[in-house]
Amino acid sequence: MRAYAAGVFPMAKSRDDPTIYWIDPQERGVLPLQEFHVPRSLRKTIRRGVFQVRCDTACGQVIAACAESDRGREDTWINAEIARAYTRLNEMGLVHSIEAWHDGALAGGLYGLALGGAFFGESMFTRVTDASKVALVHLVALLRLCGFVLLDTQFVTEHLTRFGAREITARQYHRLLDAALHVEADFHCDFSGSDFSSELESLFRQSSTQTS
Repeated sequence: MRAYAAGVFPMAKSRDDPTIYWIDPQERGVLPLQEFHVPRSLRKTIRRGVFQVRCDTACGQVIAACAESDRGREDTWINAEIARAYTRLNEMGLVHSIEAWHDGALAGGLYGLALGGAFFGESMFTRVTDASKVALVHLVALLRLCGFVLLDTQFVTEHLTRFGAREITARQYHRLLDAALHVEADFHCDFSGSDFSSELESLFRQSSTQTS
């Protein structure tokens, strides 16, 4: 937790590498919460209710799935020690998972760590088309509703740029992180209330305006 507060995060070189490396990149990926973009097709998928989205009901399964190799991802940076650590942090209420379920099975999801007003996204996976994307949209709506101000993606991928992710310098990032750590955000897993539904619709309207 001290490392995250200092802007540093752990990785392994591979799933089978027992060594933990602490990473402090010169360019940092962030997803601005107030500029998040939801593609039109994904909005339709969410409105149709293709997936049932849950929070913190299968965090261990999400971490394990993120650690698995997959098409285009022959190896991962999540080794056994990292998986154990984040599972323990979930038990302590510090790490959270957003899960997309389809026909009773875990179809995709993501996990990350909440600290102050910052959320550090760690990894995501998908087994059914759009599952991880739906989980990400729900995460952003929840973070906005709960008072978070920073979503750290660590690095920027082509996948994340579609949602508005961008790279900033380490200096800019540390300034944002310092401000976020002084924010008293309250992460709570509730997708059923009217407040969340309103926040989700606000995201959709914002995305529609960005497109036009």
